[in-house]
This record gives sequence, C-alpha cells and structure tokens, in this order.
Amino acid sequence: MSKPIYVLNGPNLNLLGVREPEIYGYTRLEDIKATCEALAQVKNVAVVFRQTNHEGELIDWVQEAREAASVLIINPAGYGHTSVALLDALKALKQPIIECHLSNPHAREPFRHHSYVSLAAKAVIAGMGAIGYELAIDAALRLIEQ
Repeated sequence: MSKPIYVLNGPNLNLLGVREPEIYGYTRLEDIKATCEALAQVKNVAVVFRQTNHEGELIDWVQEAREAASVLIINPAGYGHTSVALLDALKALKQPIIECHLSNPHAREPFRHHSYVSLAAKAVIAGMGAIGYELAIDAALRLIEQ
C-alpha cells in the first residue's frame, strides 16, 4: 500500500455550504472528504483530509507531508494569494502538488489572479466546484500509479 494522499484545506473552507454558496457551492467539506476517501479507497489508498484556519498549522501539515504523503492536494483558500511562507514550505516537497480551487480565481477580483501556491504545483484545478476535488484525487491516483 502506498503512502496516503494528503488533502489540505485552508481558511474558511469549514464554512462550505453556508458561506457564499453562489460562489463556492452548497456541498459541505465533510461531504467532499467522504467522496475523496471513497474514490481513493477503490485503489486501496488512504486519504489524510484536514482543514485549518491557521497559516502555521497548514504549513506544519505541508512539512509533515514531506515524509508521509504520496501526493499533496491543497486548497490554500486565501493563503494562496498571500502566503510566501506556504510557498516556501511547498517548495520543500518532492511529491507532486495539486492545487485545487472551488471557484475560478481568474474570473474573480484581481487580487485573486495570482497564486503563490501555483509556483510549486504540478497542476491546478479551478472552477469546478466540489468536482474539482474528485478530479484531483483521480489525478493523484494516476500519479501514484506512474
């Protein structure tokens, strides 16, 4: 069995389904977690799924993933646009990184058009809502098989 896929989520994603559903959708983070776990289980791969509103905790988990993860999927939320510290932590990983956003940042306010995380990511999935996580898990499983 391979190392787990880490799925890390940044600030305010605990409010999915209630916070600006016209942008982020009505699917709750718990439902996204269950879908990710079910998709990975088909290939006998575990998922470590976490959410935090604290930048330092997110960085600690990225550093943990250096040893523990096969692939890192990250929805950095607002930290993607602001955190050089998160970028520095991501650049220390050798594992593939998939950046995932529910909305399309490029179709939103100009400050959202730049992502520090993208500088370290192998791929970016954006604008597909909760389905984006399913696409990211599928891509992660394919990367593990390679």
